[in-house]
Amino acid sequence: MSRRARIGLRGKLSLLLALLLAAVVAALSAQVLSGIRDDQRERLERTFARQAEAANLRVREAYLTGARVDAKPFMEKNGQRLAVDLGELSGMPVTLYDTDGNPVGTSLPIRPRADARDALAYTAQGMSAYVTEGDALLYLAPLYNADQLLGTVQFHASLAEQNAFYGRIRDLFLYAGLAVAAGGFLVGYLYVRRQVGVIRRLNRAAQQIGHGEYLAAPPVKRRDELGELADGIFDMSGSISMSVTQLNEEKRKLVDAIARLTELERQQKQFIGNISHELKTPLTSIRAYAELLEMYGDDPELLAKARMRIGLEASRLYELVEKALQLSAMDVYDFETRARRIALAPLLREAADRIRVKAETADISLELRLQDGEIWADPDNVMHIVLNLLDNAVKYNAAGGSVRLSNRPVAGADGAPRMLVEVADTGRGIPPESQARIFDPFYTVSGDRSRATGGTGLGLSLVRSLADKQGGSVRLAESGPHGSRFELELPVPGPETGQELEPGAAPEPEPEPTP
Repeated sequence: MSRRARIGLRGKLSLLLALLLAAVVAALSAQVLSGIRDDQRERLERTFARQAEAANLRVREAYLTGARVDAKPFMEKNGQRLAVDLGELSGMPVTLYDTDGNPVGTSLPIRPRADARDALAYTAQGMSAYVTEGDALLYLAPLYNADQLLGTVQFHASLAEQNAFYGRIRDLFLYAGLAVAAGGFLVGYLYVRRQVGVIRRLNRAAQQIGHGEYLAAPPVKRRDELGELADGIFDMSGSISMSVTQLNEEKRKLVDAIARLTELERQQKQFIGNISHELKTPLTSIRAYAELLEMYGDDPELLAKARMRIGLEASRLYELVEKALQLSAMDVYDFETRARRIALAPLLREAADRIRVKAETADISLELRLQDGEIWADPDNVMHIVLNLLDNAVKYNAAGGSVRLSNRPVAGADGAPRMLVEVADTGRGIPPESQARIFDPFYTVSGDRSRATGGTGLGLSLVRSLADKQGGSVRLAESGPHGSRFELELPVPGPETGQELEPGAAPEPEPEPTP
């Protein structure tokens, strides 16, 4: 096994080359005549093949530019003229035959007497043939127009000069044979040695790829097949490296997706438990006013206020249940939006009034800094957005704190006029690691915090969806130990809307900011 392993490709190819050269040198003296003669004949045949191609082009041109007749009448009519033309074009005597093998023209002074019937049988089948008679050589080839056989062209050549050439070089070739064999063996050995070295480098590169060490450059730079193979190995290395990287990236994404789905499942389960607490807020208010009515049912002012508040909280409860059911059924926020031109300040003041009882109960003061202005949006959706932001500002605030609700006109990112609504609180703030996810469905900052406040992680996700539906946006502008500030941008009506203010929503003067 060890001896066999030492005989590599270099030794085998060199040995084979040596044997071939030895056989050539040994047989050279006996084969020199036939070898040179065959070589001369092949050269002559190649010449004839080129001339036959040129003859085909000339005859096809004459056939296509002349009157439309069959092949045989065409050759009988034009054979002699074409034979003379082809003879001048090729510099050799030419004879033309029709499809039946009858001569129709020749550039020779007299028609040839050579018997070419066997060769004509070959050309009738679409093959070329040649006939040797002493020092004369006849080459016959078919003439075509597309797939139609027009006839046969025959070229005449003399072998006398070739035979003389053979006689002159016979002795020289015999003496030079041994020198050529020796030199060829040496050059072949060196060449094979070089190629084997290249193959070894390619093999090492393939093994390197197999070990996970990808190539930074082609292992060999050549302009032949081995160079192409080296480029192919390099491209393969890059493709494998890219595929492995993509697989690792897909694996990472899959792991992240599984973790995300697991977290979403946990949040959805938490949502089922927490939604009841979210529903308790309006129910508690309704129940409180019902108890007050039972205790002070004869108070007309309380009766009117309780009737109004119970109606508002019942509407809020209905909307909350409806939105939750839609979210649970569709997993997307696809709520109907009826945008119109509305005055913003009255809507914000109404939202503050609706949250004021809860704020006073939690010892939170409300501060309004409102400016006149109009927006183009669905008032119900805007009310829901602002109520959610105010509710969170109160819910996650500290006793004795404050919530500021303000608005002002600004320029959007595209330069278009927008209305900016800000809700700022003095609460505990949102941890930095949670700020990027607070608008995700079902996400809550912490379990303890959500249990204490009844949060479900649904409010801000609905806020973002509804803001997008209005053509606006909502974001957490800042958050820290001293509180958080949310910014809501809403579009303002342009001249192209052609809409009037919502009935009963005309702008009215705002008082000075009051707590």
